[in-house]
Amino acid sequence: MMRKNFVLSIFTLLITASFVFGQAAAGAAPAAQQTGDQSITPNRVIGEVKAIDSQSKQLIVKTDAGSLVTATLSDTTQYMRVAPGETTLTNATKITFADLAEGDRVMAMGKVSDDKKAIPARAVVVMTKADIAKKQETERAEWRRRGILGVVSALNPATKEITISSRSMAGVQSVIIPVSDKVELRRYAPDSIKFGDAKTSTFGELQVGDQLRALGERAPDGTKFTPEKIVTGAFRTVAGTVTAVDVATGELKITETEKKVPLTIVVKQDAVLRRFPPAGEMGGMMMRPGGGGGNPAGGPPASGAPAGGAAQGGPGNGPRRAGGFNIQDMLERLPTVSLADVKVGEMIVVSSTKGADPTRLTAISLLSGAEPLLAMIAARQPQQPSGQSAPNPAGGLGNSGIQFGIGLP
Repeated sequence: MMRKNFVLSIFTLLITASFVFGQAAAGAAPAAQQTGDQSITPNRVIGEVKAIDSQSKQLIVKTDAGSLVTATLSDTTQYMRVAPGETTLTNATKITFADLAEGDRVMAMGKVSDDKKAIPARAVVVMTKADIAKKQETERAEWRRRGILGVVSALNPATKEITISSRSMAGVQSVIIPVSDKVELRRYAPDSIKFGDAKTSTFGELQVGDQLRALGERAPDGTKFTPEKIVTGAFRTVAGTVTAVDVATGELKITETEKKVPLTIVVKQDAVLRRFPPAGEMGGMMMRPGGGGGNPAGGPPASGAPAGGAAQGGPGNGPRRAGGFNIQDMLERLPTVSLADVKVGEMIVVSSTKGADPTRLTAISLLSGAEPLLAMIAARQPQQPSGQSAPNPAGGLGNSGIQFGIGLP
């Protein structure tokens, strides 16, 4: 049992811990570019099952860094299924080769070949795709119910307090978030795109202007939030008109609206693409009971207020104030689309972490059909003095209170 627990402890650190945020192993890909694929060691391979050859009893495992490794199985190979979040094999279930499926997360144990392309697996530990999806949805529901989202407006290193600004249609409210030693603090790395890519961080890394999402409890008056977990990042959000879409390479090109410069948007597998509803449908959503905080995709309204629910009138699990239409809540519940659904000529809004090349953005979130949203933002910009031009809708994204960067787990 000690040997089993030791093996699964390694597995947990490299896989399960990342599923706390509903993603693949955090930060593996960037590190792999410098030091080799961290999902491959001399004695094991971790990744997603991309293909299964039942006749030859082989698995093609794709690591988080993109390496493909062939796992050859035998009659003596042992198979164990564990649930995401388990830290020992106590509750592991014995399964068979026939139970494996594409999309499952696996750790194949054995001696890896010198070229790191093959492994004769003596044991395979599995987290099924269905189990992972179920855990992710549970975590998303909790972050919606007990979460808050905003932009860092002030930092107090002496008291270790963060002040964030959250905005809804009802207005803006400042919320103070104290950071104790017990708070799990994480931060997106440059050019990372997943919630699970966030690295362990410190208060000193925070910057005014960062986006922040926290899980915890809101004070009754809505002005203070006691966190359990905090994820932050420095994000860049731009709007632009699509000039080209290349589904094969996963890239699209836009002309940025504010500065009229060309940008290349890289859309990887983990990016979240959504489509904003036409103006007519949007009006119907805003007229729904409770200020329109419902789910345009057809689900129930969220009971929390991830985008600064305090600005809608009280604690995260309290009712929204009339007219407090929660844009962020609606955006996160829009149905997803594929890159093929994005058309030349339409307006998009895209968010990415700030990377090395300012002309090339790796999308975290992308919203197509964004014209109605930008018009809504522009309508709520301060009135310009007579004779001055109207504000650029895209120019107000950074101050709109709408955070496209940090998604849900």
